Amino acid sequence: MDHETAWRPDRGPVPDPMGSTEQLDRSEALRLLGTVPLGRIVFTHQALPAIRPVNHVVEGEDVIIRLDEGASRASLVATPGTPGIVLAYEADAIDPYTHLGWSVVVIGHAELVENRNEAERLEALLDPWTNEPMAGVLRIRAALVTGFRLGPEPRPISAAG
Repeated sequence: MDHETAWRPDRGPVPDPMGSTEQLDRSEALRLLGTVPLGRIVFTHQALPAIRPVNHVVEGEDVIIRLDEGASRASLVATPGTPGIVLAYEADAIDPYTHLGWSVVVIGHAELVENRNEAERLEALLDPWTNEPMAGVLRIRAALVTGFRLGPEPRPISAAG
């Protein structure tokens, strides 16, 4: 099966990809982010950009993610007592066939949840999707939240009534 076949199953004519883009306000973007369980964390690893899929929950305006024992953990966690590193988190729900959906990006400071009771409470909210042992919980304090919704092209309003 080629790449084109894998992403475009025979579902009839391909819809017109032209649609509208609506910018989301902060609260709607965070609400939508909370409706999906997986996203991508974007950070610097060994002086290069890195992206990893992770599961998350949204708590207020914070994004909570699960850390595993992977090599990138050290790149995500700042030295205790210093401001957290700045990173980005992105999640979306876009239908590859209709081209409708949304995308949200959160940029903020990350901090390891060090309070044991708080970490255990948050761990219980995170549903692991790998069998890697959990090495901690990371809280991303949202400084900038942006997002957009991809919708169908608005139809012109008819002058005839």
